[in-house]
Amino acid sequence: MRRKVKNRNIVQPDFMYNSQKLEKFINYIMWSGKKETSRKVMYQAFEVIKEKTGNPNPLEVFDLALKNAGPLTEVRSKRIGGANYQVPREVRPERRLALAMRWIRDAARSKKGQPMHLKLAEELILASKNEGSAIKKKEDTHKMAEANKAFAHFAW
Repeated sequence: MRRKVKNRNIVQPDFMYNSQKLEKFINYIMWSGKKETSRKVMYQAFEVIKEKTGNPNPLEVFDLALKNAGPLTEVRSKRIGGANYQVPREVRPERRLALAMRWIRDAARSKKGQPMHLKLAEELILASKNEGSAIKKKEDTHKMAEANKAFAHFAW
């Protein structure tokens, strides 16, 4: 029997760009409840993106980066007859977005020696060009799913 579907809280769009995805990403960046700090970091990163790309709308770069960084398939562990199999599964759109946001954030945090807004801007620009650490993570996930295609018949 399936679990009860959780009621997800709907995030209000941010006041500057009127985007729900952006507000959700601001929440992902946030540490210790310091939302205003994460907001500043995000908007400063958008200013850097405007400068570096020459695009007056950094939201387009942001959306493209999220789209490029989101995986289409992933492997989930399933126990069958005493053995664990890595079964490839298609990723739901909400999870795809969550993984893309998490991978971009973690890739930016893992870089050293720069302020967060510069690292974040760089990672978003790279992801929009299909490059960078977040995209590598997505490709590794796809390779893993491809390698375990033989176990696809175990999908539930």
